[in-house]
Amino acid sequence: IEAEVQRRKQLIHQSVERKAIISKCYKREHPEVYILQDSFLAPGFLEIVRYCTSPDAHLHGLLRYIESFSDKRIYRLPVFTEEFCQEFVDELENFEQSDMPKGRPNTMNNYGVLLNELGMDESFITPLREKYLQPITALLYPDLGGACLDSHKAFVVKYSLHEDLDLSSHYDNAEVTLNVSLGKDFTEGNLYFGDFRQDPTPVPKYIEIEHVGAQGLLHRGGQIHGALPIASGERWNLIIWMRSSGIRNQLCPMCNKKPELVEAEGFGDGFTETLEDDVPETVNLCSLW
Repeated sequence: IEAEVQRRKQLIHQSVERKAIISKCYKREHPEVYILQDSFLAPGFLEIVRYCTSPDAHLHGLLRYIESFSDKRIYRLPVFTEEFCQEFVDELENFEQSDMPKGRPNTMNNYGVLLNELGMDESFITPLREKYLQPITALLYPDLGGACLDSHKAFVVKYSLHEDLDLSSHYDNAEVTLNVSLGKDFTEGNLYFGDFRQDPTPVPKYIEIEHVGAQGLLHRGGQIHGALPIASGERWNLIIWMRSSGIRNQLCPMCNKKPELVEAEGFGDGFTETLEDDVPETVNLCSLW
C-alpha cells in the first residue's frame, strides 16, 4: 500500500513534466479545436443551456429537452457537432502517433489521453464546465453540488479490438460525470449502469444504454457502471469527472471518510483547504464590556 501511495504522489509531478514537453515540442494538427467555440456545440445543446440560464428554469422543464433513463438519474443529451468530433479525433490520433510522452487516464484504461497534458484544460474544458455544463448540473444534481462544480479531471479513452475492449464495473472519483461518444465507427459496446455505490443490492440490476455519436451521458459519479465489449471498429469517449469541493471536503467519495489533505498541484482531485476567512473568529468577551 505504501508503494502505491508513493507512486500516486509522483503522478502529478510526472504529469507536469510531460505537459511541459508536449507544450514545447508537439505540433498540433488541428490547433483550432483547443479553444472552445459555440460552433463546436450541437444546436440542441445550446438550446438546453439557454433554457437552464433563463430566470424561470426548473428541473421538470429541463427534462423536456433531454432523455432520462429509469430512476437512476442518468440523462442523455446532444453535446458536440459531428464535424467537431471528427476533427477532435483526428487531433487525438495525431498525438497518439507522435513520439510525445503520454500519461494514461487511470489504472483501468491503457489507451487514451489526459487532456490537461495536451493543453486543453484552461481553454476548452474549464469554460465548458463553467459556462455550459454547470447550469445543467445545477438543476439535475443540486444535492451533489451541481451548482458549484469547481474542478474536474478530463480525459479521452479509446477502445478497439486489439487494445482495450471494455471497462469493468466501477464508480468515478467525481460528483457528476459527463461521458461523450466522439466516434469513430463501432458496433456493440453499450454502457451499463447498476445501483448507486452506497445502495447495497445482493443482485445488482443493470440497465444498458446505447452510446450515440456526438451525444453525452450525464450521471452521478457514484453510479456503478461499465462498458460492454465492442464487436468491431474503434470508439473514442470524452470523459469529464466534475467535482465539488463543497461536497467532497466533507466526505471523500472514494473512502467515505473525512479527507486528510496533502499539498498538490493543479486541481488536486477536487479537494480544497478551508480558507482562513471561513474559520469563525473567536470573540474576546472582555472587550465587549
